[in-house]
Amino acid sequence: MKEIQLPYGTTFRALRLHRDDLRTDVFLPKSEAALPEPEKAIRRALRHPIGSPPLRELAKAAGKIAIVTSDGTRPVPNRLLLPAILEEMDTPLSKVIVLLGTGSHRPNTEREIRQMFGSRLTRQLTILNHDAYDSRENVTIGKTENGTTIAFNRHYVEADLRIVLGFIEPHFFAGFSGGAKGILPGIASIGAILHIHRYDLIAHPDSTWCVLDTNPIQQEIQRWVAECPPHFLVNVTLNMQKEITGVFAGDYRQAHREGVRRVAAQNTLPVSRLYPVVITTNSGYPLDQNLYQTVKGLSAAARIVQPGGTILAVSECADGVPAHGKFFDLMKTGQTPDDILAAIRQFPAPVLDQWEAQILAQILKKARVFLFSSLDPQQVRLCKLQPLQNLEEDVRRILSKLPPGEAVAVLPYGPLTVPAPHKPNQMETQP
Repeated sequence: MKEIQLPYGTTFRALRLHRDDLRTDVFLPKSEAALPEPEKAIRRALRHPIGSPPLRELAKAAGKIAIVTSDGTRPVPNRLLLPAILEEMDTPLSKVIVLLGTGSHRPNTEREIRQMFGSRLTRQLTILNHDAYDSRENVTIGKTENGTTIAFNRHYVEADLRIVLGFIEPHFFAGFSGGAKGILPGIASIGAILHIHRYDLIAHPDSTWCVLDTNPIQQEIQRWVAECPPHFLVNVTLNMQKEITGVFAGDYRQAHREGVRRVAAQNTLPVSRLYPVVITTNSGYPLDQNLYQTVKGLSAAARIVQPGGTILAVSECADGVPAHGKFFDLMKTGQTPDDILAAIRQFPAPVLDQWEAQILAQILKKARVFLFSSLDPQQVRLCKLQPLQNLEEDVRRILSKLPPGEAVAVLPYGPLTVPAPHKPNQMETQP
């Protein structure tokens, strides 16, 4: 009997597959050891950056300093990065503001901020949630051809030294995370965020995993961030234990590209076939906090599921669907995935969270989706997914319908493992 450990929140769920007559193909990112001394690696990267003067030189003449990092849905190792950055800059902490790149997400709570930074840094630093909806807090940097205002957080725009932190992983429609994405959508106005998440951009075939150069969403991000770019970037790569495996610092484009090359080699796997059943996760906490984020793990699974097949997702969703935003309302639209897509296409202007609903609706058109989570089963059904309440028994029931000798795919780390069954040469990672 095969047993597989699946990340679920901060713990794991053991799943036993009771069919020894089935082949089980388990796809994991290539194992990479953590850096033995990550603090030293961070300091070394700050002093010998890629395509940029060292951070200490940049900080010498700076008055106001803005450091942008991700919100609590991303495992950026702030407790390691920030002390090294602050020490290297050797500047009064009163000059420093840390901005949490919430994008369109809810603000982080005080408790979540302490978890992210630790009590000492939380006391010493000014740490602010970005507010995409407050026009007073965002400064216009330009307008699109159709008149949409593109604005970034004023603390960032007005800073003498702008630093962006992040971690690099494959992303289901922006190609890869990290880099300029920390600014847009991280600390952008809601109009700017909606602009880069338009229906036509999300629907473009190159708006997908691990595609950068021809990705229209990345092109828009790069276009507007270049109008007010960060002066310095620190991005990391992480292994499955969320330990640092690489540090990439310096020019926000060049350093990010170096990290992308590492991630593309570690996290993409060639797959020779499609499967009738794919079991996936959202890689545990903090990525599996809600169903909205879980779409990433579902999207990875959808790449290798047969049309009409089945995806089984294991994701805690402790933060709900969530209750904030428009995602739940959009997923409840009509009776079918086509009803959701039709409603989104008819909006006169983009609305919050339509991109996640659009992608999930496309997945639901291809496959049945079952979800094991802490969500109320009725909420799951309203989102047009089918709830699993007893993981092992329900999986056994679903697998019982497969003929002997069939194969099942398992992505234990969901979006951290990107199967590449088609066009493996589309990894657009070169400058």
